[in-house]
Order: sequence, then C-alpha cells, then structure tokens
Amino acid sequence: MDWTTKVLIFILFFLYGVRLKPSETLAGLKHWKLHAVILSFTYVIFPILGILLGLMEPWLISGDVHRGFLFLCLVPSTVQSSINFTSIARGNVAGAIVSASVSNLLGVFVTPLLALWLMTTTGLTLDPSSVVDIACQILLPFMLGQFSRRVTADFVARHPQLKLVDQGSIVLVVYKAFSQGAREGLWQRTGIGDLVAIVVITGVLLMLMLWLTWQTPAWLGFNRRDQITIQFCGTKKSLATGVPMASVMFPAASVGTIVLPLVIFHMVQLMVCGALSTRYAAHDEDWHETTNR
Repeated sequence: MDWTTKVLIFILFFLYGVRLKPSETLAGLKHWKLHAVILSFTYVIFPILGILLGLMEPWLISGDVHRGFLFLCLVPSTVQSSINFTSIARGNVAGAIVSASVSNLLGVFVTPLLALWLMTTTGLTLDPSSVVDIACQILLPFMLGQFSRRVTADFVARHPQLKLVDQGSIVLVVYKAFSQGAREGLWQRTGIGDLVAIVVITGVLLMLMLWLTWQTPAWLGFNRRDQITIQFCGTKKSLATGVPMASVMFPAASVGTIVLPLVIFHMVQLMVCGALSTRYAAHDEDWHETTNR
C-alpha cells in the first residue's frame, strides 16, 4: 500500500502538470484584480481563520482536530467543481478557469510551505524527510508534467479515462489514511463530540466564507458574474490535491485525523454550492424574462 500510493501520487501530480496550461493561465491573468481577490481568500483569509480556530482548543476541539482544520484552510481550490458551479450559475467561466488553474499551480508550492511553517507551531512533529518527499512526490512530477506538455498534453487530452487515476489515487490514499488511523486509535481519539464539532464548524466556516466572498467583491465594485466566480472559486478546497499532499507531508498515524475535516468540508461544499449555483441560475433566468418583457 505504501509504495502503491507513492507511485499513484507521483502519477497524479504528473498529470496535474500536464493538464495545466501555463500559457493560457498567464494570458488570463489580465483580469488580475479578480484573481488577486480569489487567491487572497484561498491563501490569506482561509489560513487566518484556520489559525483563529486554535482559540477553540482545547475547550471545544482537540489539538488534532485543529490541525486538521488548519490544513484544510491551506489547500488550494478545486478546479473542476469551481468551474462547473460557476458555469451553472452563469458567472465568469473564463475567469474561473484561470483562477482555479492558478490556485492549483501555486498550491503545489505554497501549500507545503505554509503547512511546514504553520503546522509545526501547533505541536505536530514533521519528519525532516517530508521535505524530500514533497520534492520527489509533488514538485518533481508536477514540473516533469509541465515540461513534457509538448509531448504528453495531446495524449492526456485524448484519454479522459485517465481521470480514473485521480479518483483511484484519492480513494486509495483516503482508505490507507483511515486504515492506518484506525490502527493508531483514530476513533478512540476522535469521539462523537469531535465529529459533531467538526460538522458544525465546517458548516459555519463555509457559510462565513460564502458571505465574505459575496459581499467583498460587491464592496470592491465587481459585477455579478465576477461575484459568482469569486464566491465559487474562493470558497472551494480541493480533496483531490489535499489528501495526497497530506499523505506525503505528515506521519502516517496523523494523516487520518488531519484529512477528516477536509473530507467533511468537501462533501458539504458540494451540496451547498450545488444548491446555490442552481438558485443563481434561476435568478438569472427570471431577470432575463423580466427584462425581455
């Protein structure tokens, strides 16, 4: 399992590197204000909230749960769901594509650095070899994917079934993390009270970020389409990127606890944002009908 997950994570980040188009991303950065706001939510506001959640320790959440929330706040945005929800809600799809791509491009470098910096201050001991693992299993394959795009991009684009690698690696890493966690007493350390606290805090965190990512662009003068893009790209956290990163960066016994808030947040964000995007689309249709009359 150890070597299988390492190989799959290597392939996963290689494919991420192949799929991301740096030329299109750079060209799309002309709308820099939009992307600056989204990245600020992803890599500044979220981490600050993650640090502030430490104020609830230990009277509401344990140190392990806080570290899980802190890691959740450090991972990049999703790509597919950010773009899909923006499209359904009739937001700025081009802006969503660029922002989601930039978020993941930066996340390969920024998330490990933030995690190594911030999470060691919470009492989590990181193995010094994790720096080498990050370089070998995340940075190296990603850069190889970027440099090989001239040869590999068309092949990957013609074979959408390669997404099974993404899904399979996530399932395997989550299975391994929670299996290892169960052997190390994860469910003895994480009781019903912790699970309830994780679900409640996850909901509050998502609602707060949805409100901030909607009101802030309105205050800054963005139009409705850009507001939608900022909201859906600025509130997402990627399970596909975060779980493999956690398995590389942290001790095996800690991974299950660390990714638990991310797994729950991912499910909640999909349900809430799915309903929200449908509501925005219906509002847009009603507005067009009224205008046409």
